[in-house]
Amino acid sequence: MKKQPPERVSQNEIIFKVEELEPLLSPPPMDLKPWTPMYLELKNGAKLVIRQMKKEEVPALLPFIKKFMDVDHDFYDIVGARVYAEILGWYRNRLKDPYVFVGIVDGELAAIANGRIMDEDINISLHTMAFKRGVKAGAAMYYAKCYYAFEVLEQNEFWATYESYNGFKRWGIGMAQPSYPWPEYQHELGGAKVFYVTKKYWDTSIKKYLEDYLGTTFKSPVPEDLLRSAENFKIPSEPNV
Repeated sequence: MKKQPPERVSQNEIIFKVEELEPLLSPPPMDLKPWTPMYLELKNGAKLVIRQMKKEEVPALLPFIKKFMDVDHDFYDIVGARVYAEILGWYRNRLKDPYVFVGIVDGELAAIANGRIMDEDINISLHTMAFKRGVKAGAAMYYAKCYYAFEVLEQNEFWATYESYNGFKRWGIGMAQPSYPWPEYQHELGGAKVFYVTKKYWDTSIKKYLEDYLGTTFKSPVPEDLLRSAENFKIPSEPNV
């Protein structure tokens, strides 16, 4: 779009440096409490360490996540595409106040979970992906996101939506999550219906539901040897779907 200036100007061209533009494109982060590494024992006896992902780990993870885009069942393709974009958006500073957790068992990546902070009151759940099957690693990561929202950040609400029937059955229906009226309220994942958990609901029901489902609770601090085993992780070669 072009339009002639209403005043005579001494410079017909003004050049910006990219470091002057970047603050406008990457909003300043909120001052958020970090997730302190925790662990829990899975149903097979293995110990799952959950920590925040490091940005330098993103380039190695993205090719693996990309493979899910070619899986044509159970909505893995759209979940893969969206998770790829979300993690890349975090890596490129184009996502407001995101968080990404990795779950590691014996030095291997078992699951990831991510979300972002809308504001001081609302935590937006984005996705949870489990790569180690049959040990409830995905449930542990969902528990971690809720725990982060209500116990660490002390927020009032946790918003979720669902692409897959399995996820909706386990968390939306299993946790009896109420929903806000649509379309007045929309989740940012495609404008879908918002299902939510409040702090009161977490305290009175949901925290116990998740702990009973997992059969365990978070433990902290993580023993030094266990924490060292989670400093780096091996990425699966192929999706286990």
